[in-house]
Amino acid sequence: MAAYGRPSLRDLFDESPTPHIAHPPRTHHRDFYLATDGSFRRAGGGLGAVIETRDGERVARLSVPDEAPDNNVAEYRALHLGLDVLAARTPADASVGLLVDHDQLAANVNAAVLARGTGGTPPHTVSVPRSTGLHWRGIRARLRGFGTVRAARIHSDENPAHPLANAPEEFGHVNDEPDRCVLPETPGGEQRIPPPSRADRGASD
Repeated sequence: MAAYGRPSLRDLFDESPTPHIAHPPRTHHRDFYLATDGSFRRAGGGLGAVIETRDGERVARLSVPDEAPDNNVAEYRALHLGLDVLAARTPADASVGLLVDHDQLAANVNAAVLARGTGGTPPHTVSVPRSTGLHWRGIRARLRGFGTVRAARIHSDENPAHPLANAPEEFGHVNDEPDRCVLPETPGGEQRIPPPSRADRGASD
């Protein structure tokens, strides 16, 4: 069950654009989904993350205070945190769907993933805020540790990590939830057809 009555991460991922990467029917379903968000406030912001299996089983939630220099950097920090937790609780060959509400971050992640097949050279321009520091390097290292990865861009009001990032003082209790290493059920005869929103999209979407 998705947090706060929202659709499951799988549903959100299936209905959202994945910059630079088409969503072919045979690959758009992932083993695990990670939604992250970062917030910036002068008095201190926060980082939020939600991890689910493709069956909608929740693996983990995080809501931690943070003091990023701006909102862009907070988004990178949140994804780095979420990937660290995901890597510790999933098989190394897992296919992963990432959900972020930051256009450039989603595009950068997918460019980095595509670079695997081009000798390490991204086929699209990657522009990372300088103040992100080593977090982008950490993100790329984590991406290489999974089987396949795609990042989707969702709206902040749909992102279940958004309230966790914006009110860590209110949602900090989620960090005390028991650790879970839930494996998704075997898909079996699941049909690999694209949802209607993707059926007519071109490869550039």
